[in-house]
Amino acid sequence: MSTLKEKFKAKADEQAARVRKLMQEYGHTKIGEITLSQVYQGMRGVIGLVTETSLLDPNEGIRFRGYSIPQLRKQLPKAPGGHEPLPEGLFYLMLLGELPTEQDVIDMSNAWGRRSHVPNHVFDAIDALPLSTHPMTMFTIGIMAMQTESRFAKAYASGKIGKADYWDYTFEDAMNLIARLPRIAAYIYRRKYKGGDNIQPDHSLDWAANFAHMLGYDDESFYELMRLYMTIHADHEGGNVSAHTVHLVGSALSDPYLAFSAGMNGLAGPLHGLANQEVIKWIKNMQQELGGGLPGKEQIAAFVHKTLSEGKVIPGYGHAVLRQTDPRFLAQMDFAKKHLPDDELVNLVWRIYEVVPPILQELGKVKNPWPNVDAHSGALLEHYGLVEYEFYTVLFGVSRSLGVLASLCWDRALGLPIERPKSVTTEWLEQFVKGQLQSVEHSTHAGSEES
Repeated sequence: MSTLKEKFKAKADEQAARVRKLMQEYGHTKIGEITLSQVYQGMRGVIGLVTETSLLDPNEGIRFRGYSIPQLRKQLPKAPGGHEPLPEGLFYLMLLGELPTEQDVIDMSNAWGRRSHVPNHVFDAIDALPLSTHPMTMFTIGIMAMQTESRFAKAYASGKIGKADYWDYTFEDAMNLIARLPRIAAYIYRRKYKGGDNIQPDHSLDWAANFAHMLGYDDESFYELMRLYMTIHADHEGGNVSAHTVHLVGSALSDPYLAFSAGMNGLAGPLHGLANQEVIKWIKNMQQELGGGLPGKEQIAAFVHKTLSEGKVIPGYGHAVLRQTDPRFLAQMDFAKKHLPDDELVNLVWRIYEVVPPILQELGKVKNPWPNVDAHSGALLEHYGLVEYEFYTVLFGVSRSLGVLASLCWDRALGLPIERPKSVTTEWLEQFVKGQLQSVEHSTHAGSEES
């Protein structure tokens, strides 16, 4: 058993005891009140999940194990000569709840390097798809093709492992999957956009830099961008579609390959993982209508009003939880000021940032008029020549593996059961609001044991 696994098992045993104590003493305590609108409108605000790895604070943004984005950029280990945090360190933090040392991160990077071999049949499965296939479809198929390597699935099928050992095989699958995802993603990119000119990995590089290298971008500042990108997109609580899907599918004891692939299908949805490319499309449309170049603030304001008058939203602005500028946006702005302060598209992003919030505030149509992470990321990628917008969600998916797979390890370590919330019919709701049902508890528990 590796040092990381030993540390994780110790932490998991301690946390499991805490959860049992909490359940015994406070299991029947009500947390909040659920309204009929919450039942119908995506369960917003309903506390029904436990995700140890991160928590979204409305005012300070995402916190990973209590650490904010600015704190992580300062305190997580960095590559030699680098200034951005290494994603290996964030995975360590999410898994164990403690900051890693530089040696811990080196060990993690080396472990992922050793585990990164992708079987040839995975590439064959991807190659069997038409080049016109969306890169996210290729990505999920590649993950599914690699499911043949699942240690959890093989161990469970053998009938020789008990519930107490599920975490072990989940951990092994999670580590292997994270190690191999950059290779698969880069292969898809080179196949679809670069004529199939595949680039072999360089294991002397860290995880994010090696990913950049396999994509074909051997530039130290792009390495730094990938380290930052992979860190700030890694997790966002457990209720978002991709994270929740991995948790839900994993709760059925589907192995990490099956669960993560399902989560990526959710990420591919237009309402979840496509926002950054929508931002770039909107900005490009603005430039085209306004004659190109860097438009002035009055021109931008007119285009914003035009967009809103057409019943559309301003992509990249607003968030269901955040009530201020997303710290992930600010982190990317800081990166851009350091590495590409004169880039025209980046400067347009900043100018839009000055114009849009006051307009949205004045109209009063959104609770949060400030930009989120997607408002900036596409402009940075485009600066370095990564202009294939459809591929942006694959980058997002590689990053998101860190958070959701760390959470999946915790799910199995804590022995969390299959997720099966109770649903009711509209007729039931009508009877309830009219007072025709005796009690919520009696009515909703009926039949709830069926799987």
